Amino acid sequence: MTDPIRVTERATLPWRRTPVVAIGLSGAALLVAVGLAFSRPDVVGIGLPLALTTAWMLIRRPATAELRVEVRAQLGEDGERSEACAEVDVHVDADWVQLAVEQDSGPQRLADVVAGPSVLTARTRLQHSGPLDLLSMTARCVAQDGAWITDEAPRVGIRWKTPPRVRRLGRLPVAPRLSGLHGAHEGARPGQGGDFRDIHPFAPGDELRRVDWRATARAARRPGELLVRRNNTLSDSSVVIAIDTAEDLGAVVAGWGADAPDRSGATSLDLAREAALSIAASAIGEGDRVAYHALSSGGRSIPSGGGARHLARLRDVIAATGPSTDGSAYRRSPVVPSGSIVFVLSTFFDGVAAQLATRWRSAGHAVVAVDVLPTPDESRLTREQRIALRTVLAERTDILTELRHTGIEVVPWAAPDVDAEMRLTALRQQRMRAVRR
Repeated sequence: MTDPIRVTERATLPWRRTPVVAIGLSGAALLVAVGLAFSRPDVVGIGLPLALTTAWMLIRRPATAELRVEVRAQLGEDGERSEACAEVDVHVDADWVQLAVEQDSGPQRLADVVAGPSVLTARTRLQHSGPLDLLSMTARCVAQDGAWITDEAPRVGIRWKTPPRVRRLGRLPVAPRLSGLHGAHEGARPGQGGDFRDIHPFAPGDELRRVDWRATARAARRPGELLVRRNNTLSDSSVVIAIDTAEDLGAVVAGWGADAPDRSGATSLDLAREAALSIAASAIGEGDRVAYHALSSGGRSIPSGGGARHLARLRDVIAATGPSTDGSAYRRSPVVPSGSIVFVLSTFFDGVAAQLATRWRSAGHAVVAVDVLPTPDESRLTREQRIALRTVLAERTDILTELRHTGIEVVPWAAPDVDAEMRLTALRQQRMRAVRR
């Protein structure tokens, strides 16, 4: 299990009187008056204890309440990312505490916790990746059977960042210009680690262990000439992941535009985060350098890097990537290293992300458009809504067709076998390289 996230809030809350005191005094006075008016001592006897109890509540005003609330959250006991467990630890010197708890931006629920060290446990099933308000709550103290209460304490909660699952991808397309001396891709320069390149006369800088004595004995043209066996170098690819966060559309089309994550099904940003982390994990596993950019205004960016630590950093940033809140159609164009391969993750509805992809393609980069729109569920649409959906999808199809015509590969991430789609894209890219050579 992962280490829990802890958020602690301490507050000093003043007490204020509730209508319970006024109601008790009024009721006692009414009973005494009725008993005296009708000469009923039994009614007066009922009113006197009520009056004494209310007076005791009024006199015994509690001191300032010291409240400490600690919220802890971690994955479920089985370690699965489908469930998170949160615990609320309350310490207060009152009779009890009233808690107003919200889970995953759902409806508010009330809970009463007795005084002393008390723990309230809440479990949330994580239906989506990315950032969410796992648990947020406000508290107020109650004393003297409700005669005294405090104001609400400051809101305390945990912002949970759920990392997406990782799909195992085999062969990925590579950048058109390989660089570096480390990696897993066959480069065009002489070096070490790759396949056989040629036999070449010994030159300053060549290693003696590379001398091919058989070739020297067979093909040397003059005495003292040595021939070395050269291989291709293994280079790395520069990978750039650009994710469009302007839209977050669920599989249920009837829920588009409504903030109802419980009924939306898998959303486009769920697939985008999953695609981004899967591509990053596969590329870094091959020794490539990966950069990450959120195309929305003010989105996070991570420069190129490699290794396990860089992948862990990418996982944290991808898990924190949420939908854009500015509502504008503007997408920033991050700086892309020359000769990179750019994976553009978007639904490609408004065409802005497609324009950026086309611009990067015209600049000489290899571009793969990853379509992250979930398979639409039209079950709850009216006839008019179905016609509108077909119109919008037809416009999106035109955008994807234009991308293919410009030489950009389009890979649907919602396809049953994404690995096969990526392998086919890499094979087509390899064939195009061979034709150009």
